[in-house]
Amino acid sequence: MTIKTTDLGDLPRGSIGQPDPVILPDPSVLFVRRAERLRVLAVAHPMGDWLRFVALIADAQHRACGPVRPPCGNQDKVVPEAGSSPAPGHDDGKRVDEPPLAAAMTRLDAPFDHALAHIVAVGDDPSIPDVAREILRGLHSLDTRALAGAWLAGTMPAQRAGEAVPICAALQVWFTLRAAALDVSRVHLLPRLGLCPVCGAAPVAGVITASGKAPGARYLHCGLCATAWNYVRASCIGCGESKGLALQEVEGGTGAIKAETCEACHGYAKMFYQAKDMAIEPFADDLGSLGLDLMVSDAGWSRLAPNPFVSA
Repeated sequence: MTIKTTDLGDLPRGSIGQPDPVILPDPSVLFVRRAERLRVLAVAHPMGDWLRFVALIADAQHRACGPVRPPCGNQDKVVPEAGSSPAPGHDDGKRVDEPPLAAAMTRLDAPFDHALAHIVAVGDDPSIPDVAREILRGLHSLDTRALAGAWLAGTMPAQRAGEAVPICAALQVWFTLRAAALDVSRVHLLPRLGLCPVCGAAPVAGVITASGKAPGARYLHCGLCATAWNYVRASCIGCGESKGLALQEVEGGTGAIKAETCEACHGYAKMFYQAKDMAIEPFADDLGSLGLDLMVSDAGWSRLAPNPFVSA
């Protein structure tokens, strides 16, 4: 396979409506859709077994979202919630220094334990590899809240790398539930526009919309809380530079998946195009297109926002 390169200056510019600045996640459908998409992608995929395992994790995440609903906002926050003073109503240019669910300033509670219990139960499925089963069952003897805190801080011990995926999966449930409970009118962009305005985490990918009131708009999707936020096209999500951007894709592919590369910072980010595939689910499709990552990385680019299940 080879990579096809398109300069962003060569792309047609269609007019779009005014996009919503922030779209909060819907836990009632997020993980079940992710699981369905993973199973579709797994068919005849060289990493099919891995994708089906992650689908089982997504099933467990969906079940964990059922009976547990968090209080409105983040009442377990260590410091006062940032952005709580502005009057209601969206100001598209409004930015605050700290997101309302800053990952490094939260205390985990029962919903995290509840989510992790559902994920550990995946170990009872006879289809998963023995290694994964041992890791999941071994979580019973560990201080999982401490491990989760280390994961959020980027200090997960190397010897616990195997536990990172289930820990991250439980954190996704915890942050998604709390993100969904926020008042979207009080969520504002951060000074670093490429970071999630709800939890401050990196986006797993971008999606170019093909429907709704703003077709053609780009939304970045958080890899932790699943919040989506509008980010101008033809601007690097890492450094903000607009010059020297190009799109890399597999020659002869569908055009639904591309890597946006930046000459200024030598980074890249995945972009998905709904006009080519309306079934795209950014987290699942990112895992299903790791082959593009390998090709772009081999060409000298560094990924700006890794998938947390892979970087774990």
